[in-house]
Amino acid sequence: MTLLARNLGPYTTTAVGLGEMPLTIEGKPDLEQAIETIHAALDAGCRHIDTAWAYYESGGEEQTGEKLVHQALQSWSGPRQDVLVATKVGHFRNFTDGRPTWDVDGSPENLIRRGKESAKALGVDSIDLLYFHRPDPKVPYEQSIEAMKQLVDEGVAKTIGISNASVDQIDIALGILGDDLVAVQNQYSPVFRESEDTLAYTAEKGLAFVCWSPLGGFRKAKDDTVFEAFRQVAGQHGVSYQQVVLAWELSKGRHVFVIPGAHRPATILDSLQAGELELTIDELAKLG
Repeated sequence: MTLLARNLGPYTTTAVGLGEMPLTIEGKPDLEQAIETIHAALDAGCRHIDTAWAYYESGGEEQTGEKLVHQALQSWSGPRQDVLVATKVGHFRNFTDGRPTWDVDGSPENLIRRGKESAKALGVDSIDLLYFHRPDPKVPYEQSIEAMKQLVDEGVAKTIGISNASVDQIDIALGILGDDLVAVQNQYSPVFRESEDTLAYTAEKGLAFVCWSPLGGFRKAKDDTVFEAFRQVAGQHGVSYQQVVLAWELSKGRHVFVIPGAHRPATILDSLQAGELELTIDELAKLG
């Protein structure tokens, strides 16, 4: 399979990556299937894996996502040096009223400590791409970004990204990080288009825009009607509607990347084909 490749900072990598989160949070498959899923993506030509310090089950062992990625790459026979591995720091898991939830700690000391822990879990001296996972309302954004800069200066990370960021926060990060900032990872899908301003702004600033939850994530039933046009186009092409969704997102600019998740090999193998799906002008107009 020949996959669409694009430039992300200093890296050339596949436009469709593998979002690792479903393999290690609640509802995850067993270890054998998780590794099989990552290997299937890599064997098909995927060279972009996205994980995070916080990808683990609430109350369970921390950093299981990063450790899984390390284990999968160690046991893979392909060219590890060609694979861009991105991770994120700042989030952690906890419980709210007995339910698994997420919380954030963007303090400089936490980000620096977690960044070093991420490098260790991934088995690398320097992380390819390290994101600040989410702004912490308790901490001035500048302070969090200064900590990310320190991680680059110390060689813990080669490049930096920011996630869940606004246009103003992109400007702050650029002012502190300069060329070390290469990507913005924001939520974007047919049911979440509120980040179109940052999608356009990253193109203007020469930054990659990485869509998280590109297929809509855990959406409400009422949101499913949004995908009807995508299903219609999929039927015309004889492909899954998920492929059409990802192809539509990739059409938004050559700086756009998508990182769909998967629980099993068949799912990610289907998603990876989205980069080769060509949508007509009329189809793109229909999809919006």
